[in-house]
Order: sequence, then structure tokens, then C-alpha cells
Amino acid sequence: MEINYTELVSIKHVSVQRIENNRTSSFLDTLSVEEPLEIRLSYGSNSERIQKNISVTMRTPGNDIDLAIGFLFTEGIITSFEDIQDAFAIKMNCLSQKQNIVQVDLKEGFTPNLMQTDRNFYTTSSCGVCGKSSIQSIKTVSPFGNLMRPQIQIHASVFYQLPEKLRIAQSDFESTGGLHASGLFNIQGDLILLTEDVGRHNALDKLIGRSLANQSLPLNEHILLLSGRASFELIQKAAMAGISIIASIGAPSSLAVELAAEFNITLLGFLKENRLNIYNSSEQTVIVTQ
Repeated sequence: MEINYTELVSIKHVSVQRIENNRTSSFLDTLSVEEPLEIRLSYGSNSERIQKNISVTMRTPGNDIDLAIGFLFTEGIITSFEDIQDAFAIKMNCLSQKQNIVQVDLKEGFTPNLMQTDRNFYTTSSCGVCGKSSIQSIKTVSPFGNLMRPQIQIHASVFYQLPEKLRIAQSDFESTGGLHASGLFNIQGDLILLTEDVGRHNALDKLIGRSLANQSLPLNEHILLLSGRASFELIQKAAMAGISIIASIGAPSSLAVELAAEFNITLLGFLKENRLNIYNSSEQTVIVTQ
């Protein structure tokens, strides 16, 4: 079987506002593209082919067919490359799904091991799994989507202090160097809640779960600080909890920025002492420098 590879865009340029030493400037930043890839499987006899959506994974476009084949093999769905008859990208009329579906056709007579797919994989570039099996079903609907948000004004200096406060509180990371953290702060910059996990998505789930148990939702008058980068999945989870201000110590992905704009979330990245990048600014949040 010969695989035809298609060159896809893996980076995206966006206009960003930077605040550094209380001075504002604009520049063009380069983001890693994050988009969904749906993996479909076709198997059975030639007269009665069965199609099944196996996974939706958030990835940087490129080598998508390799990704699909590798996923099927490492999950035990196929046992060798010889099980595959063909693998190809499906071009959709819908622009948002163009080149975002790969179908793998298995040879007649081979039966894939689909016991694990009953849970319907949905994996992200940060390794989360949440049971979605098609691109259309990725986005969840927040119960706080139509909630009136308060007008908030925050000085940039409040954000500058957050990474150090998180580092001091994150004792487990100091000892292992391997845990991601999600920190919940009030508008004054006081740490309210810290959760940690080897998976950044798990750390945020823990924070939201605790807040839900404490009947603290929605968190629309708080700041969420992420210890690493900001991915699509983390923005979506935050939106579900009504969070309207997200800051990350690392970079956001392209899809994270798009989702933040869609949900009217203020999204900051590369947060350091005396510096931050504003990738999206909500209508209700004003960051002041004077």
C-alpha cells in the first residue's frame, strides 16, 4: 500500500498585544496549530463494509495518516501494517473539517479488535480522554454560557505575581518536577485553590470538581492560571465552569485562541514577571497598566 501525504499548515500567525514593564505593544506571534483529527475505520467483507468512528484526537496537522495508523496499532486494534488495505484523508466540503478526517480501510478477512473502542476515544494533544467520537461532538455547551458577567478591571501587576505564587504553593512539583498545576485566584491575586496532576487536563478537572462540590460555580469572578500551555481542551473545560479569565505560563494553541474568542474569555499567555501576551480580551475584562 502506498501512502499519499498532504502538506498541512502546522503554524499560524496572530496579532497579539504584549504588556511588559507596564508598556503596551503589538506584534505578530507564531502559534502551533491545534485542530481535531477524526480517525475512521472501514472493515468487513467487500460486499458489506462497516464504518466506525474510532477517535477524535487534537493534534498539530501533519503526518496525519501516520498518526492514525500508529494509534490503531498501539491501541491493539490492528496487529501489523499488512492489515491495512488503504489509508487516506477525506476532503470535506465544510471548510472547518477540510483535511481533518483520515479513513483507514482494513483488508477483507481481517477482524479488528474493537473491544477498547466501546468507550469512544477522544484524545487531545495533552492526552485527555472524554468519550467523544466525532468532530461535531467535541464542543460542549456550558450551563453558564448566557450568564451575565461582571465588569472587571485588573492591573497587569496582579497577573505578574501569579506564577511565583503558584510555584511557592506547588510543593509536589518542586520535589518531582513532573506535575502540572491549575491555580484559582481571586481578582486581587490571592490563591483560592491549587490542584496538581501528571496530566494538565486532570489538574483542571480536579479544580473544577472541587469547585462544583463546594457549590462555587460559576467561577466568573476568578482567574485561572495554568502551569503549562493552554490547549483547546483546557479552554473548553474552563468555559464549562464559567471561567472568563485564563492565564497560562506557556503558549496557547491556535484553536485555544479561537475558542477563547468564541466564548468571550480573556486569554493570556507567556505570563512572566513584568510581561504577558494578550491573545484574546473579553468585553467585560479590562487590563490596566497605569
